[in-house]
Amino acid sequence: MSESEPSRPYATLLAKGEDRRQRIMLVAERLLARNGWRNTSLAQIAREAGVTPAGLLHHFQSKEQLLNAVLDARDADDAVHADYRSGDLVSELMRVPERFDRAPELVGTFTVLLAENIAPDAPLHDRLLKRYRDAVDIIVGIIRRGQQSGKYRTDVDPAQKATEILAFINGMETLWLLDPSIPLTEVFKGYAEALGRELAPRSST
Repeated sequence: MSESEPSRPYATLLAKGEDRRQRIMLVAERLLARNGWRNTSLAQIAREAGVTPAGLLHHFQSKEQLLNAVLDARDADDAVHADYRSGDLVSELMRVPERFDRAPELVGTFTVLLAENIAPDAPLHDRLLKRYRDAVDIIVGIIRRGQQSGKYRTDVDPAQKATEILAFINGMETLWLLDPSIPLTEVFKGYAEALGRELAPRSST
């Protein structure tokens, strides 16, 4: 660099790099939700993100790495906004529709990736299966703690109920993608309230 050339602080370069990476992620989420991962190439993503293929590969060295980054974004969103580990199950279920307003692209992308990676040899199958099992474990833990404290009935099978809850959430995400006019807040509120009544200890009278 010549003495007359203005310096470019590392922080500025880093910020620009993060902006570029975020733009690539947003484009990837949109294209993956629309076309699926099989029909979305890194070249397409680079072109729509306004970067060169080499520029994309600087941030994501492979298609699989980019797919995992998209799932990381979904997991990070859940971690920030959900409190299933220590929160109340019914109230947290009522908050799920907030995700649809907050990050609709993540909902669409996750649903498409889930459907496309059901086969055991699919690139994200193992990660998505682990994610599902981890979610089951979290909900099972909440129900069991509620049973131990007397908040929930003890004759409810926690694992079976956890599977039902996750099936409802994933099913509603799919239906919402098909028909965005579904009144999600009301639907989730109704399900959560019914779940609360079902889990509540039965009266001794």
